[in-house]
Amino acid sequence: MVALAILSLLTAIAALVFAGAAWQKTKDVRRPDPAAVESLPTDVAGLRAEVAALRAESAMNLRHLAVVRFDAFGDAGGHLSWCLALLDDNGDGVVLTSIHGRTEARSYAKSISAWKSSQLMSPEETEAVQQAKPRS
Repeated sequence: MVALAILSLLTAIAALVFAGAAWQKTKDVRRPDPAAVESLPTDVAGLRAEVAALRAESAMNLRHLAVVRFDAFGDAGGHLSWCLALLDDNGDGVVLTSIHGRTEARSYAKSISAWKSSQLMSPEETEAVQQAKPRS
């Protein structure tokens, strides 16, 4: 009986040691890296400047897109032809078009600047650019 009590006491002590070590590790994980904290702006003006810089960077991403599917020829159904507009916040980017016919498919790319192209655009390409434009 005494042996069982001693074994239980040793198990409890070991469990306390392991729990303390785990708690210490958890405490260390929650403590932020001092170098990372120091690199962050501490004032509101600094945070606003950081947000403005991130917005300026993301303005050049091709994040406005639209796809218009259509039948290029009356005898070919299924809306297999398509136009894809990929534009940034300034309306700069590209419109990709694939015209699918019975025996062939052709692809075209037209550059877009300020939501317009210097090349003549089809009605479907114009629609794709207009759909990609953000709503105000």
